[in-house]
Parts: sequence; structure tokens; C-alpha cells
Amino acid sequence: QVQLVESGGGLAQTGGSLRLACAVSGLPFETYIVGWFRQTPKKARDFVAAASGSVGGESYADSVKGRFTISRDNAAKTVYLQMNSLKPEDTAVYYCGSHKWAYRPRTEARSYDYWGQGTQVTVSS
Repeated sequence: QVQLVESGGGLAQTGGSLRLACAVSGLPFETYIVGWFRQTPKKARDFVAAASGSVGGESYADSVKGRFTISRDNAAKTVYLQMNSLKPEDTAVYYCGSHKWAYRPRTEARSYDYWGQGTQVTVSS
């Protein structure tokens, strides 16, 4: 049974930091790409970042470049999203998802095969 479990969400102030974690089980982690998306009410699930595990295999949405960093720990089968310089517009439910390895991580939610349950991130102004 494939499971993706997010943790680390919560409340932060503008300019603050949070670190999200996505623990993966039930699939060959090294051959799957894991990405982070976020969603607000009545909006689509938007791409945030993804990592293939290869050197230079990270992708970021323009809105988070320079502020967020994605990393993978293959031994722990966990992907992290370090979020710095948070802004109120970063407020959303953050989901991690996975798809089979590809040359470049997918940025469309429909390309992901498995999803976690989501974790709320709220940034106060």
C-alpha cells in the first residue's frame, strides 16, 4: 500500500520559516519523483517544487524560487520542503505527490499517481 504522509505545517509570521516533510512508503522511492503542490479553496492544485534525486533534478515554481528549497533523503524515504521568507500568499494546504521517474519532474498535478492527505500552512501578515 502506497502512503505519502505530510507533516510540519502550521502557523508562521510573514518572513518566517517552516519545514514540511513527506514520508513515503510502499513504492521504490529511488525510482519515483516527489513533488509539492499547494491548493487554496476554489482554486486548482498548483505546482510548488519537485525533486528527482538526480544532481540538478529540482524544479521550482517561479513564485517560490530563492525562498523554498526541496531536498530528498533516500535512506529515510522522505522529501523536505524548506520554506523561508514566507508571505501571506503562501497560505494554502500543501500536498506531496509522486510519479515514476522522468527526465524532468512533472509540474502538472494530473501527472502524479499518488498523493498525501495535505498539511495546512498559514502565514499571518
